[in-house]
Amino acid sequence: MIFIDAINVKIRDGQVANRPIYVALAVTCEGTRDVLGLWAGEHGDGEGAKYWLRVLTEIKNRGVTDVCMLVCDGLKHLPAAVAQVWPQTVVQACIVHLLRNSFRYASKADWAGVAKALKPVYTAASEADALERFVEFSDSALGRKYPAIVRLWENAWSEFVPFLAFDREIRTVICTTNAIASLNSRYRRAVNARGHFPTEQAALKCLYLTTMSLDPTGRGRQRWSNRWKAALNAFEITFDGRLSAGQK
Repeated sequence: MIFIDAINVKIRDGQVANRPIYVALAVTCEGTRDVLGLWAGEHGDGEGAKYWLRVLTEIKNRGVTDVCMLVCDGLKHLPAAVAQVWPQTVVQACIVHLLRNSFRYASKADWAGVAKALKPVYTAASEADALERFVEFSDSALGRKYPAIVRLWENAWSEFVPFLAFDREIRTVICTTNAIASLNSRYRRAVNARGHFPTEQAALKCLYLTTMSLDPTGRGRQRWSNRWKAALNAFEITFDGRLSAGQK
């Protein structure tokens, strides 16, 4: 699996402005974590298909020949680039990010109600069941009160539903943010300590040094690998031996 997420960094380029820096965190066929790289986002309104094609092609040229699943958060042009570089890869929307984005459109007093109403959608037994639960949410008082949440899920539906066809072990590792949340937490700590950076290169160097200082004893990596054993077995069966082909 590959998780792709962004951290916003203040960079002084004429004037101080937020720039996204994307991190690609891979889970190998042995269940270990590997940070594949850091890429600064482009200026403007977002990264296009050419940007993501360049990033993914670089990763592939460095030896990542196959990816079972790629988990991301609403990156518009990424799925098309993934289909071109790794045609067999399943692109999955991050469920936790989808929920967090839903809360942005709701009053804080309704957050618990929205979370409870949406839980039957992403815990459904099948895509058809999930669609029924989503229609129920759309027709409910909360759905009518917050139509933007309904539109958000409708727009992300094609990237949301793939994991509904998988085993519970695979669903669990997709829904949790532990794989990349702890990494982003360390990145934010390093970024916040410096305020803003004079150049894009300075920000990338800071995050690179933070990455190199992670888990110096290797104990965290071993514990994390053990937690992935059940998921790896499920991946091996679901993806028909592609993990065995990628093991060293």
